[in-house]
Amino acid sequence: MNLSVDLAPRAKRSLVLANPVMTASGTFSNGLEYAHLIDIERLGAITSKGTTLQPRRGNPQPRTAETPAGMLNSIGFQNIGVDALIADVAPIWAGWKVPVVVNILGETTREYAELASMLDGVPGVAGLELNVSCPNLDVGGMEFGVDPQLAGDVVRAAVDSTTLPVIVKLTPNVTDIVPIAAAAERAGADALCVANALLGMAIDTKRRRPVLHRGAGGLTGPAVKPVILRMVYQVAEAVDIPIIASGGITTSLDAVEYLLAGATALQVGTATFRNPRAPLDVLDGLERYMQDESIDDVHELIGAAQPVSGRP
Repeated sequence: MNLSVDLAPRAKRSLVLANPVMTASGTFSNGLEYAHLIDIERLGAITSKGTTLQPRRGNPQPRTAETPAGMLNSIGFQNIGVDALIADVAPIWAGWKVPVVVNILGETTREYAELASMLDGVPGVAGLELNVSCPNLDVGGMEFGVDPQLAGDVVRAAVDSTTLPVIVKLTPNVTDIVPIAAAAERAGADALCVANALLGMAIDTKRRRPVLHRGAGGLTGPAVKPVILRMVYQVAEAVDIPIIASGGITTSLDAVEYLLAGATALQVGTATFRNPRAPLDVLDGLERYMQDESIDDVHELIGAAQPVSGRP
């Protein structure tokens, strides 16, 4: 049974995963803690915590809140900075078999390019995920991902600054995600991640104030899956590069739905907060599904729900 997928068939360097199951940025830290809990080497890939040029403390507390079928977060990109990541974390990744994709965020196009250049050739770094979609910042992130021109400029700057495969993490907080996806593809993206968190809010009825310090935050978890599934389906019809689905994957059947919609790989995120084994449970379930359905190659599932000859 073949589960391997290629996330960067056009890239200067390949990014072949043993299976489609990845972790989502911001939900798995840098993988070091989970390495003591689960067999991370079985995963297709790990996506790092979001990384910036300088260390960040993140947003003030409270910055997480549970919601029905999900959670709100407003972490604000707390991280150790790229220099510490290269010096202290990447050498550990270099000893792993599982590839690690580094999620990066800049406040300007130049910062994205600088981060891409700094991480190029670093042992242990297998690819980059450009975060043009974080909803919890005043500068950077989503401001680039809501405009096709700006998104294209960021992607082009990063692609020109690295030989690593470049994945672009898109925002769902737009009227139409397809033009953004198409602009990223034209600018040279090797793959797209669909999508980051939806903007949401909770209000404390006792205090009569927003629960999160910043007011709004990113909604993730099972509640967002129908919305993101539709976006994956739309984007898969419009682009020719691989898509990584990210949004509410909790079970293997969630994963299968996304594959059928056109995703090549899958990121498990919020589910790991309740169950650190969630990514492996999804992988085990996907293998069982393929065995039960007599499917020998995962590519038989990818895009199988897309229209054929113009018919749904």
